[in-house]
Amino acid sequence: MKLILLFRRLKLFPSIQIRNYTDRHEPKALRSLKPKSTRNTVQFYVDSCRVRAVAGKGGDGCISFLSAWCKEHAGPDGGDGGHGGHVIFQATHSKKSLNHCNSVITAKDGERGYNKDCSGKNAKHVIIDVPLGTIIRDAWGRVVGDLQSEGAMFVAARGGAGGRGNKFFLTDTEQAPSVAELGAAGETNQYWLEVRSMAHIGLLGAPNAGKSTLLRAITRARPTVAPYPFTTLRPHIGMIPYDDYEQVAIADLPGLVPGSHKNHGLGIQFLQHVERCKGLIFLLDGANDPISQYETLNYELEQYNIELTKRQRCVVVNKTDLPETREILPKIREIVDVIGISAKTGGNLDELLRVVRKMYDENV
Repeated sequence: MKLILLFRRLKLFPSIQIRNYTDRHEPKALRSLKPKSTRNTVQFYVDSCRVRAVAGKGGDGCISFLSAWCKEHAGPDGGDGGHGGHVIFQATHSKKSLNHCNSVITAKDGERGYNKDCSGKNAKHVIIDVPLGTIIRDAWGRVVGDLQSEGAMFVAARGGAGGRGNKFFLTDTEQAPSVAELGAAGETNQYWLEVRSMAHIGLLGAPNAGKSTLLRAITRARPTVAPYPFTTLRPHIGMIPYDDYEQVAIADLPGLVPGSHKNHGLGIQFLQHVERCKGLIFLLDGANDPISQYETLNYELEQYNIELTKRQRCVVVNKTDLPETREILPKIREIVDVIGISAKTGGNLDELLRVVRKMYDENV
């Protein structure tokens, strides 16, 4: 710094600008130059699912008597059966959704016992990785597990114990027992898995408001876009990378209609998706009475859960490329502070990405 000031006084480098490195760097969103995939396989985000856990059956004990060359009646030598496998849910940070969970999860049975005191092999446990913060409910809706820490486990179904062979029943008075145990049956339970946090930001809006188009414009996600309502039936997740190596997850949620709190449309299932987002973006269709849409969204959230109205939000008006939207935009700003964008042409998306990062920093 002193050297630069000296050069300025000598008028050797008049164009050198002194940069203030104490200013805080404002993160900027990175736009990927890599083309999107053209495959038709589109992955949906699954934040809740019902599973049936079937544990393995224990192996049967063996009834056998040893007959050696030097001793014809050497006594019982039946081995025990192996234990059945458990079904276990384990929390890990490497999983973000429940896409990989099958509706029926079955563990293997234990191996039966053999002669010459050979016990059967124990079956391996089936360990299913689930995201951190997964809530496990039983068939009656009671919370029986909450996996919040890395490596936390929940035994969903215990495998049956292996049966004892006839060697176990050898006593002083019973030298040749002809009885063995059958392997115990494994447990069969039903559970409902829920992911507590689905995304940092959720896109909330009426059908055909442009949520899927916006997600395609700012992320590499590829939700279906079509000119009819309820194109999106399941949530889609997209990641917004920033130049400070932070990534913000944004979810495209199914459309909300009047009466959703009464289970109209996608109803309660949709509103449960909203609960799993830390921040909300109200996306309004500027060409279809956006003020009424905003009132409907607020009313439905308030009727379903009053706590959702206290979450951080941002109001965005889409389709500013249309003249009718540009005319009504000043009237909307008199009621609520909004950001006008055009997801189709990419207008003013930089301002939206700055607001998204601000919401992420305040929540996280």
